Amino acid sequence: MYDLLISGGRVIDGTGSPWYWADVAVEGDQIVAVGRLNGAAAQIKIHADGRFVTPGFIDMHTHSDLQPLVDPLYECKLYQGVTTDVIGHDGLGLAPARPDTAEILREQLAAWNGLPDIERDWTTISTYLDRFDESTVVNVASFVSQGTVRLAVIGMENRAPTVAEMDRMKGIIDQSMREGAIGLSTGLTYAPCMYASDDELVELCEVIRPYGGFYCPHHRNYGVEALKGYADSIEIGRRAGVPVHLTHCHLSFSINEGRVGELIAMFDHARAEGIEVTMDAYPYLAGQTYLHAFLPSWAHEGGVDGILGHLGSAESRARLRQELEETGSDGMQGVALGWEMIRIGGILGPHDPAIIGLSIPEAARRAGKTPFDFFADLLLETRLGVSGLAFFGIEEHVQAIMQHPAHVVGSDGIVVGGKPHPRAWGTHARFLSHYVRDLGLLSWEEGIRKMTSATARRIGCLDRGIIRPGFKADVTVFDPDDLRATATYDNPRSIAEGVHEVIVNGKRALAAGQPTGATPGRALRSPYGRLPERHISF
Repeated sequence: MYDLLISGGRVIDGTGSPWYWADVAVEGDQIVAVGRLNGAAAQIKIHADGRFVTPGFIDMHTHSDLQPLVDPLYECKLYQGVTTDVIGHDGLGLAPARPDTAEILREQLAAWNGLPDIERDWTTISTYLDRFDESTVVNVASFVSQGTVRLAVIGMENRAPTVAEMDRMKGIIDQSMREGAIGLSTGLTYAPCMYASDDELVELCEVIRPYGGFYCPHHRNYGVEALKGYADSIEIGRRAGVPVHLTHCHLSFSINEGRVGELIAMFDHARAEGIEVTMDAYPYLAGQTYLHAFLPSWAHEGGVDGILGHLGSAESRARLRQELEETGSDGMQGVALGWEMIRIGGILGPHDPAIIGLSIPEAARRAGKTPFDFFADLLLETRLGVSGLAFFGIEEHVQAIMQHPAHVVGSDGIVVGGKPHPRAWGTHARFLSHYVRDLGLLSWEEGIRKMTSATARRIGCLDRGIIRPGFKADVTVFDPDDLRATATYDNPRSIAEGVHEVIVNGKRALAAGQPTGATPGRALRSPYGRLPERHISF
């Protein structure tokens, strides 16, 4: 007798092969049989009734570094059929960290993670990942984050590391890879990541090579030098001898309109030369980050207090205003900031709730201030606890990138704030329902491959992402006609519709469209690491 049997479904197995009618049997946490099982006995029987039966979806880019521990059922992902989140992105993960650097990250990343009352007692990647085992509904896999490591060794100083500091950073990264990190992420428009030279990054990436790790950059410029930013990222991977995964890959702003063909040609040329380049993207035109990310790099020196000092200085404010509004700051990718692009996503602490969801100019008019002064004062009043949505995407580019065979799906989702981006609640459902079903840009089989086996292979989880005996039983059952994302910019916290069953590690997490309360998620450690041989020394 099987533990669980899904019968009468159309299996899309995740490989890109055409769908076929089959039953799927599960014992423990594994798929043990796929085929016409002729009414085999099982403790739990699920009748798919012709729906699609697929591997559980993997979200390649998330900011779920903390919230699944706060909200273990994590319904924004569960209702989309997502069974695994990849965390530690943009060079600013929550581990490894000392108590003092953990506090710096807590403040700096408050607009990403909120300020929940949760004990942050981990120090290493291993102790951090331990917190996720069977305590949340989704699996997680994590990068080691370059900025977090640099912060622990050098702090927020804008300078090159000494030889001894470089050795310490390399030691921390090596230890983190031994403990199961999947690769190295960076965020080169965020402090302190941005203070690293390309040579420094190459040397750090060489550490991850023996562990099968890959380099995952949020690169230096998505605006006036976007193509150079992508080219530089690929060159770092080439020099270090590691694969490159280009996260939240987009080509935005009017200055880049019509140039997506050049970007795709760059990917294809690199791959033809033997450089393993992949990318993820989300199916929306707006991005989201913490609002102070738009400030120039010089304003970030000294961390939170340094930024607040500049915002409170009349001389610095004049310089900031000129760079943001006229010349274009490196924090805004060299593009002069049109304040109407920015919408307030969330604010920590006391504030006027009516300004949530307004553009900066709209909120500034309510306060009787210029857009810049409102922006600067809001950051001061909240100690940088503000997130913003930035509307600068180009639909034709989004569609072109998602059709590339090396593309996978990542939400870049942030779930805190009054009106966060809807992508945390809608990315996977919108990708399949709008771009696959409604627009027909991809087949169902190819769309599913991008969310399952392709992503599993990229993160090194080679026992997931395919419906096949011997693979882990992460399974999603959904109705292709009913699937849809209901989350919008005005109503972002609206769950997706059309997913009927979600199995995580062989346990039903969503049954007949309702959460079961089970939290069978696990930390997915890289299979290429080894047991720790030494302790991290900060």
